[in-house]
Formats: sequence, structure tokens, C-alpha cells
Amino acid sequence: MPFIPHTDPDVREMLAAVGADSLAALFDEIPPELLCKGLHGVPEGLSEMDIAALMRARARQDGEPLGFIGAGAYEHHIPAAVWDITTRGEFYSAYTPYQAEASQGTLQLLYEFQSMMTALTGMEVSNASLYDGASALAEALLMAVRSNPKAGGARILIPATVHPYYREAAHAICAAQQIQLLPLEYDAARGDTAAAQLGRYDGQEITALVIPQPNFFGVLEDVDVLTDWAHANGALVVGLVNPLSLALLKPPGEWGGKGADIVCGDGQPLGAPLSSGGPYFGFLTARQVFVRQMPGRIVGRTVDLDGKPGYTLTLQAREQHIRRSKATSNICTNQGLLVTAATIHMSLLGAEGLARAAAQCVANTRALVEKLTAIPGVEAVFGGDRFHEAVLRLPRPAAAVLERLAKQDLLGGFDLGRHYPELGEAILVCATETKTGADLERYAEALRKILSQ
Repeated sequence: MPFIPHTDPDVREMLAAVGADSLAALFDEIPPELLCKGLHGVPEGLSEMDIAALMRARARQDGEPLGFIGAGAYEHHIPAAVWDITTRGEFYSAYTPYQAEASQGTLQLLYEFQSMMTALTGMEVSNASLYDGASALAEALLMAVRSNPKAGGARILIPATVHPYYREAAHAICAAQQIQLLPLEYDAARGDTAAAQLGRYDGQEITALVIPQPNFFGVLEDVDVLTDWAHANGALVVGLVNPLSLALLKPPGEWGGKGADIVCGDGQPLGAPLSSGGPYFGFLTARQVFVRQMPGRIVGRTVDLDGKPGYTLTLQAREQHIRRSKATSNICTNQGLLVTAATIHMSLLGAEGLARAAAQCVANTRALVEKLTAIPGVEAVFGGDRFHEAVLRLPRPAAAVLERLAKQDLLGGFDLGRHYPELGEAILVCATETKTGADLERYAEALRKILSQ
């Protein structure tokens, strides 16, 4: 808290009211052997002025680097009004989104969020958020298994073009439930999922196919072909999408002949700043027929006896609300505050504003790739259509190049060596609408000097 109003007399008065002689007495149920015997190495408390100066100095040590990393964490312009409204007391303190007595304002906002996400993804129902994009994918896979019981064996096809951290999270959550995640390789020239390899699964029992759009390399997948193959073989389609890209791209509800069945992703591009790794929030939408299998909770709109509208938690099939055996999720964390910001962000930008931001991302990434590939030895790895990320191959060890760029306050990209060693010295770069022509030129000039030495 930035301000704690309780003085020492206030604290003594409150303790007296509850019959305690000290703060420690409030925790007397803790066995003595478990109590901390002191905080060694922790300095004495500082005054407000001194601690503020210390924290400003610590923040300056991080610098203000120019970022071109992407890889699931995107720097977008967030209008000042977004967080100014989000942190008003009406939203900030009326915050009990798990409980039936959640304020009507909070419930209405969540209802509007659900409506916006169904419009963006072209689906019929939406939940009111999940923990993050990676756990949202895992939840979507569990939902697919529950929704497609005829496909025996719980086998899910997941492309190598899905974010590697998402794949790791999905494996950690699904593997213990005997769900097989079968990898699909990508086309070495285009960077998308090679549809031809799906032939070996023709006629087999496959529960679901994951389709990332755009994929981790920033490349656009042939969603229509992949979706139609999945449905023709009795599998559900789980779309994993960047919500901002949907301002330009075909919504998952229109993929192929029947559309995707479940759609998930991370809402970070919608009003969440880069804050040392989070928090972010996951979203999940689906076709109406699967609504009973959705994790999380759904806010509904109704009218009272006088015809006045009201909002309520309509569906919350989680283990904290119902019997564990009937729960659809045991990951019981949502991100109500981030959803508040996302809803306000989308309301302020509107469809036109989101489309303009997405188009500028595409243009900036194209310009960045052109500048960087003009440097001798730097080449674009994939030739497929892309959104706002691209894979580049360097003539020097990628880790060393990125380290030298970081010393110049340039976060030059995501090193792909650990997850995709077959690509060689490759990095993933990203340029959102926040980058100017001068920013792109600064990166290109710094990289040119490093590679010429």
C-alpha cells in the first residue's frame, strides 16, 4: 500500500478492542518453533522520503531499454485513461469477483468483457478470464477432452509453432491426466505447420488440434485447411490467438467450414503494461454447445421483477464452488483487475483503433526486417506471411550479439537457440506500433556496428 493511515495509538486502540496486548498475540496459534527468530541482514526501516529515493535509484538501474523482443510480451500504447479509470475506487476496491455478492458494476464490466471477446473471436460464449495464456491453453485442452469423449485415448496434436513456454505449461498440467500431446513439425521454408504431415493421422482417434494464429514465429497459419482437416477427422479445433491480431485477421469462429470450437490466448496486448513479467490474463471462448465444460465462470444478464437489468455469476463450475468431482478446473485464479483494464482499453480504442494499432504493428515489423536484413549476414528465416514478429538468422552467436545490444539499452530479440536449435543462430524480433522510424534505425545501426567488428 502506498499509504498506511494507522498511527501507534490507532493500533493500540484496535488491539484493546479485540482483547490483544500486541500484534504478535494475533498469531499465537502458530507454534513457537515455526516462528522466525529475527530478520538477519535486513536494515532498519526508512522514512517515506528515504525509501522513495531508494526505489527511484533502483528503478534507474534498470534503465529504459528499447525493446524488440515480443515472444508473448508486447509493448503497446495504453491510453492514460485506461489505468486511471481501472484504479478508481469504484473498480479497485469493489473487487470480489469470486463471490456471489460481487458489485453490480464489476459484474457488468465482466459481462461487457465477455461480449467483446466473443465479438473479437467470432465465438458464442466467453468466460470472465483465466490466470494467463499458457494456463488458458492447458484449460482449453482439458475442456476439449471433456467435450469430445468419443475420441478415445485423449490424443491432442500440438504444433511446434506454439509458444514453447505454453507447450511446457500444457504438458505439466495435462500429462498427469494421461493426455498425449503429439507434436507437429513446421515447414522449414514458410515457418507454418506443414499440413501434409496430418495425413498420417487420417482416420485415427484424435481429440483436438491446436492452431496458433499467428504462431510463435509470427507466421500466419493456413487455418482453413487445418480446421477442415480436424473436423473431417472427428477432432475439435483449439485456436490459440493474439487478440490484437484479430482486429485484422479472420476470427476463429469463421475458420474453415465450421469455425474453431474453443479459442484461448493471453490478453496482455489489451491494456496490460510490461511490468517485469506480469501479471497477464488468459481468455477462453467457445461454441455454445460446450458452455457447460468451460473452466472459470460466466457472468450473465437478466432482469428483475420490475424489468430492470441486473448481472449475476451465472456459471462457476470450479472446485471452490461445487463438488471436486464435477469441477471443470482446479486452477482457481482469475485476473479481474487486468480484465477491467482490457475492457476499458477496448472500449476506448474501439474496432477502428484496434485495427489501426494492429496495422501499424505489421508495418513496423516489415520495416524492421527490411532494415536488419540489409545488414550483411542477416537473413529472414521464413517466407510466410507474418503479423508483428519475425525470425532472423545472424552470422554471429545470437546470445553474444543480444548481450552486446543490451549493454546499449537495446533488447534485440528472443534467442531461439534453446527451443529451436535447428534454426542456428536465430532470434525472434518484434516491432509494435510504439516504435518510431528513429527507433528502428537505432537498432539497425547498433546491430550493423556489432556485426562489422
